[in-house]
Amino acid sequence: MSAIILAVVGMAVFFLGYKYYSKFVAERIYRLDPDYVTPAHKYKDGVDFVPTNKWVLWGHHFTSVAGAAPIVGPAIAIYWGWLPAFLWVVLGTVFAAGVHDFGALVLSVRNKGQSVGTLANKIIGQRAKILFLFIILILVLMVNAVFAWVISNLFINFPSAVLSVFIQIPLAIWIGYLVYKRSGNMLFPSIAALATMYVTAIIAARVPALQIDLPRYFGGAENTVAFGLDGVSMSFFVWIIVLMIYVYIASTLPVWKLLQPRDYINSHQLMVGLGILYLGLLFSNPEVTAPMMNTEATTPWFPLLFITIACGAISGFHGLVASGTSSKQLNKETDARFVGYFGAVGEGLLALIAIIAVATFFANPGAFTAAYDSFGTAGNIGLTTFIQGAGQLATGIFIPADIAATIVAVIVVSFAATTLDTSVRLMRYIISELGSEYKIKSLTKMHVATTIAVVSSAALVLLPRGPQGFGSGGYLLWPLFGTSNQLLAGITLLLITLWLKRQGRNYLITLIPMVFLMIMTLWAMGQQVFFQWSGLGDAEMNLLLFMLGAVIFVFAIWIMLEAVSALRKNNTNIPTDKDQSM
Repeated sequence: MSAIILAVVGMAVFFLGYKYYSKFVAERIYRLDPDYVTPAHKYKDGVDFVPTNKWVLWGHHFTSVAGAAPIVGPAIAIYWGWLPAFLWVVLGTVFAAGVHDFGALVLSVRNKGQSVGTLANKIIGQRAKILFLFIILILVLMVNAVFAWVISNLFINFPSAVLSVFIQIPLAIWIGYLVYKRSGNMLFPSIAALATMYVTAIIAARVPALQIDLPRYFGGAENTVAFGLDGVSMSFFVWIIVLMIYVYIASTLPVWKLLQPRDYINSHQLMVGLGILYLGLLFSNPEVTAPMMNTEATTPWFPLLFITIACGAISGFHGLVASGTSSKQLNKETDARFVGYFGAVGEGLLALIAIIAVATFFANPGAFTAAYDSFGTAGNIGLTTFIQGAGQLATGIFIPADIAATIVAVIVVSFAATTLDTSVRLMRYIISELGSEYKIKSLTKMHVATTIAVVSSAALVLLPRGPQGFGSGGYLLWPLFGTSNQLLAGITLLLITLWLKRQGRNYLITLIPMVFLMIMTLWAMGQQVFFQWSGLGDAEMNLLLFMLGAVIFVFAIWIMLEAVSALRKNNTNIPTDKDQSM
């Protein structure tokens, strides 16, 4: 079967979902008000609360939620065949991710730009807030630790991409100064910045002197450099320290100085990257060689599929970004549909091309089955297979494979870096909220909270030895990411549902995906915690994952019971907020 058919069907569903379903949700359910004074205006401080053009904000929102996850998840989930991954990405984006991201943004805007963690206190109760914040902290800590390793790994494997990624930083700061201090236009400078990055990437792909290849500088895996670390491990150490210094600075700067212009450049990268890949698909017209359903898969797809593909279908991290940073920058409430729902559609498009790139990469079904011989192997080769498959698609429009692979690596690293510093900024917000809640004034200070976030993330990366070697400590907790992330999405949908009920609106649009997601997540979590990590099944006991997983599982059940109680009390547990004028 031609892969073009998959692309056309998927894009048609996304188009109809945005044009009709999101309009229905915006006008009939959320009832957006163009005259509502958003927190960006009401609490404008020039640091976090900054009224922002909807295109620029869409760029920030999309690139913050995208990261590498909408690529990695589908590239792994295709282990079960392309059909389950395709259906979950397309339908999940339209009926779950869109209303989730859109709803979290509107809910936060109607409540002073507060995060979903704080809103849990208002909508469900004090105990739920503490449980919720605990899950969020575990989640962002895992994201920080693993994305630091992912970016370091890409820098090591694609040294030709490093220079372009670092050139973006001064260019973004220059654009921020130009726009906010000189009242300039962001569009043309950002396009020029993108062109500079790609020209640099093309030259670096062919000129080894421009490739920042740390393992080569340190003598490779055969050479012990210092502290018992060989050249590769020392490279990880240096890149992780550099990244932690970067995220500290990036997450404390006013959003207009780096975050907004850099994310706007990255939104162009999305357009260019998707344009290259979809045009390459159109001109090369490859056949799908991955099976529709992998009958040789030894790990069942149900319910694991729904926690393996998070970003690209629905993800709790999106609700954190929507209520954490995006809601503080929303210029008009009616922009929420474009920023929130269309942000989810953008990620769906990325997940769709990731499925196609992997599904068309192999010469025949036998080659696919040999490469994806187990679920564990799929987890190890997913991202690399995507980059190779994307490079193969790009050759359809006559871009050499090595240059295409470098450009794809630049895009993936740029998105991952955006997610990393947004995640650290979110962790700072949460620590500050906890400081306010428990009257610990020092935690409310920006640099104290940021230091705690960065140091704890670096410690998780560097101190324990992870399953993928030095610097991969975050992977010790990573098996919890899928369930924790989807659990967070389910709880956020629950908050929106309760809020809509209070407003007397039709809440089925969030209740139905919430029930589905919670059942799938708790089912998958129960399997992992009690039959895999506990040692009751064939696998050896993993005490760390079992204890943390069991705590999160119990917390999730507890939150659900609190929510049912709040629902049965017919809103008496939900205080009236003067900002909720709807």
